[in-house]
Amino acid sequence: MAGSDSPSTRASHSRVTLSRWVRRACGAAAAGFGALMLAGALGGFAPPAPNDYVVFAWNDLGMHCMNEDFSEMMILPPYNTVRAQVIDRTHGSPEIVGSGVTVRYRIPSNTHSSDKTNFWQHAEALFGIALQPDIGLAGNGLSGVMVPHYNPVTLVRDFEAVGIPITPVDDAGREDPYPLATITVEQGGQIVAVTQTVVPVSWEISCNMCHVTPGITVATDILRKHDVLHGTQLEAHKPVNCSSCHSDPALGAPGQPGVSSMSAAMHGGHATRMGAAQNLVSECYACHPGVRTNCQRDVHSSRGMTCVSCHGGMAEVGNPARTPWVTEPRCADCHQAREPTFEFEQPGVLFRDATGHGGVKCITCHGSPHAIGPATTATDNLQAIRLQGHAGVINTCTTCHSTTPSDPFPHRGDDD
Repeated sequence: MAGSDSPSTRASHSRVTLSRWVRRACGAAAAGFGALMLAGALGGFAPPAPNDYVVFAWNDLGMHCMNEDFSEMMILPPYNTVRAQVIDRTHGSPEIVGSGVTVRYRIPSNTHSSDKTNFWQHAEALFGIALQPDIGLAGNGLSGVMVPHYNPVTLVRDFEAVGIPITPVDDAGREDPYPLATITVEQGGQIVAVTQTVVPVSWEISCNMCHVTPGITVATDILRKHDVLHGTQLEAHKPVNCSSCHSDPALGAPGQPGVSSMSAAMHGGHATRMGAAQNLVSECYACHPGVRTNCQRDVHSSRGMTCVSCHGGMAEVGNPARTPWVTEPRCADCHQAREPTFEFEQPGVLFRDATGHGGVKCITCHGSPHAIGPATTATDNLQAIRLQGHAGVINTCTTCHSTTPSDPFPHRGDDD
């Protein structure tokens, strides 16, 4: 009858359907942060009925690390990036949308950050920039408009919000390294597509496993040892931004001539000093999130792979000839032999920027690095479950196509 198709009825049905999907997603990870936070993070979120547009969103790295305290030194600031692709389904064959819509982001569980960390008190000393509370280094806050982004190399079109200053503590004071961002697409003042994606963040940098000199802080211990080993005077010049000397492409920091990159200094310098980490699942977790937070939580992890399976050991990662954040593992390194007819990343392009299938980004269907689906965390699986009814790679053609194509998907860049 007519009343059964009212907006309120459809919204109610959507909430019930999503609730079922959430219960299914949480069942596999009931003990994790994702299951604990998922219900609260979804409060008030009701996906629209299927329509003419679909939006996919992701974090570019799969986990962003940051310091908790910035009063003495800084390795990384709060700086998270979310991207999205919008697909128009109205033309028979899907088309990627690069303009004519407004894409917004917000993080319902995290609406403020400046009272959760002292970054804003020390930002000017660290970066020479006085920031307004809850505004990050790229000028973005915890909600706003994503800007159109076009890559002339890969010809990709998407939308991005760079440098979101989120912390791993929600507004209720709970630790949550997997908060959900809600992404909405508007056209003509109407919402035409909605999704949610994880904005992963952790300050689980466990320097205190080794740097524990009695009577001084962990940061002072680090700076003092650096001064002794390298003849510097860092302890007398707190707070210290490590990238002011050690180049860090993640921050766009060129460093100082003759000084090793941050990655080479950290990985190379600690490669032979990891005795305290011998009981960890991976020695990488002495510095990267892993003891409580899962940095690696993707399909590879569920199959027994660890950080070194792709990245190699610390000495390899710390190789001075390597360009950090650029010289990274490629999907083709392993998968080309298994799927010889497939195309993977374009030459000189990483997975997070690679495209295929008519310009759709690989990450759009497969998920973020370190959280490639199906992930071991419930929240990371939510977007795929909502869009196609099951976790894992987006492989239900009608997610984007109005009807299932008759020809098979060849997994090639020139396929449209």
